[in-house]
Amino acid sequence: MTTPPTTVPPTTVPPTTPPPATECATGALLVPSCGVLWGAAAGGFTDAPRDQALKDWETLTGRTASIYHTYHKGDELFPTKAEIAMTQDPAKPRVLLLNWKIAYGSTWAKVAAGAQDKRIDAWSAYVKKNYNQQFFLVLHHEPENDVVATAGSGMTAKDYANMYRYVIQRLRANGVTNAINVLAYMGNEKWMAQSWWKDLYPGDDVVDWIGLDSYVSVEKGYYHYGDMGDVLDRKPTGGSLGWYDWSVTNHPSKPIMVAEWGMYHRRSVSTDKSVAFASVVPEILAHPQIKAMVYFDTASDDEGDRDISVNSSPASLAAFKLVAADPIFNVSITK
Repeated sequence: MTTPPTTVPPTTVPPTTPPPATECATGALLVPSCGVLWGAAAGGFTDAPRDQALKDWETLTGRTASIYHTYHKGDELFPTKAEIAMTQDPAKPRVLLLNWKIAYGSTWAKVAAGAQDKRIDAWSAYVKKNYNQQFFLVLHHEPENDVVATAGSGMTAKDYANMYRYVIQRLRANGVTNAINVLAYMGNEKWMAQSWWKDLYPGDDVVDWIGLDSYVSVEKGYYHYGDMGDVLDRKPTGGSLGWYDWSVTNHPSKPIMVAEWGMYHRRSVSTDKSVAFASVVPEILAHPQIKAMVYFDTASDDEGDRDISVNSSPASLAAFKLVAADPIFNVSITK
C-alpha cells in the first residue's frame, strides 16, 4: 500500500471566488439566485445513522450541508422523523433530497400502469400530513444501470419515462405540491451511447432539475481517472456531446444538480485527492448551469473497494475544506 502524503497544504489560502455582491438565496423550485447549493450524503454503506453521519461530516469539512441526501424504496414512508428534524434546525437550515425507488419489487411498466397506486397514494397522504417544506425528489436515480432493453421487460427506457411521468402526475393530483422533481442520470459514457438513452427523459413539464451522479478516480491509469471536468463532461462512447453540454443544449431552462459526486481511489492504493479537489470550483465557474452539488462520502463503496471519503489523507481533507469554504456555496435557504 502506498503511504499517504503527510504534507498538509496551508489552510489560509484565500477562497477561489470573491463573495457575491448580494446575498444568494433559494427561490422558486429551490433554484439559488446566485451561487451553488452545497450538500452531501454521508456514512454510505455503513450502519451509522445517516443524520449523525452528516452532522459529523459537516463538522469535519467546516460547512453545513444545505442539501441532505437520503435513500428510500418501496412502501417506506418518508421523510422520517430524523430526516424532518434535520431540516428544522434553525441554526443549520437544510433541504431534503429524497431518492425513492418506487418500483421496488415491481417494474417501471407496472407502476405506469397503476399497479402501485396504493403505494403512491399512501406516501402522498403521509407527506401531506407530516411535511410541508419544499424538498427535492428523485425517482429511481441512475436508471441507466437498471434498463433492460428487451421489449416487454417492463424496464425499458421508455418504461422509465412513463413511470416517472405517471408518478409525478399522480402526486400532483394527490395534492403533493412541495416536491421538486430531479431526474438523476448516471451519465456513464457507455450508457449515453445507447440508442435508448434519449428515451429516458419524461418531459420538461414533469422534471424541475436535471441531475447527474458521477465519480472520478484520482489514480493515474485507473478507470475514470480525472478531475471535476471529467465528472461533468464525459462524452458518449464514440463521441457527441458530453453530459453537461447535452443537458444545456437540450434542456436549457433546467438547473443542473450534481446529485452525487466524489473522488476515489482503491482502498489498497491510497492516493492524494488534492489536485482533483482543487479543480472543483474552477469547473463549477466554467459550468454556470450547475446550481447544486451533493457529495457522496464513504470510506468503502458497495463493492468494498473504493474510498470516496474526503478525509482519506490529511492533504485530501485540507484541500476539500478549501472547496467547502468557498463563497460560491454561501446560499441561504428561503423558508
